[in-house]
Amino acid sequence: MQRMGERIHIHLISDSTGETLESVARASLARFEGVEAVKHFWPLVRTTGHLDRVLEDVSEHPGLVVFTLATGAVRDRLEQRCAALGLPAVSAIDPVVAGLSIILGKAATARPGRQHRLDEAYFARVEAINYTMAHDDGQGEENWNEADILLVGVSRTSKTPTSIYLANRGFKTANYPLVPGRKPPPELFTATRPFIVGLTTTPQRLVEVRRNRLLSLAQAPETDYVDSERIKKEVLEARRLFADRGWPVIDVTRKAIEETAAAVIRLMNRAEEE
Repeated sequence: MQRMGERIHIHLISDSTGETLESVARASLARFEGVEAVKHFWPLVRTTGHLDRVLEDVSEHPGLVVFTLATGAVRDRLEQRCAALGLPAVSAIDPVVAGLSIILGKAATARPGRQHRLDEAYFARVEAINYTMAHDDGQGEENWNEADILLVGVSRTSKTPTSIYLANRGFKTANYPLVPGRKPPPELFTATRPFIVGLTTTPQRLVEVRRNRLLSLAQAPETDYVDSERIKKEVLEARRLFADRGWPVIDVTRKAIEETAAAVIRLMNRAEEE
């Protein structure tokens, strides 16, 4: 048995995009403190040949296997191999599907990835993702009025990952980094369509995040970029800008990306209701 504080491997195996598994794993791991999880992500597994390649990694890195597999042969093979390896294999949605089957009085289909059918919502989400990737980090300011959401904040306040998460929810999202000594483009103040939100965090947290970022890039960890006094000034100036423009502000300190995105959506919905 794995003990708290140990590293564990979790294999997420899906016959579709795997978004469901990612959400389930994240929510479940949040219930356990002190656990370092190494996630192995395997989307679009629809043949036994593909599964066999996945199982090689499962055998080399034994751990929990969580799956959403609709195809009988692939699922059967996975369950048999996990049983032989002595590893738990858990279906992420079987209990819900079984409950629906009882209520509806009919069996579920075995069509993989049916929830991601190419409908209008799917294409809208693809468009949102394409827009967001093209308008990351201050790019394409001339098109900001096409955005649903525009995130503004100093460096390392989770603007990009939050934008991508929102795009996956179907929102065209642009973001702009506030840089000391660089004047924002006029489009930031003239855009009328996007819902603009300021992201902030504590100076102490910003020092930690930026220093870790520099270390991950093998760069010197002591520069103006992580100077505490400079960062305090950056955060203060950003907050002053948000207040002057009347933009709502979200403090992302210790917040997960999903929490920040949910807060943005709540603020936007509230503003539309007013």
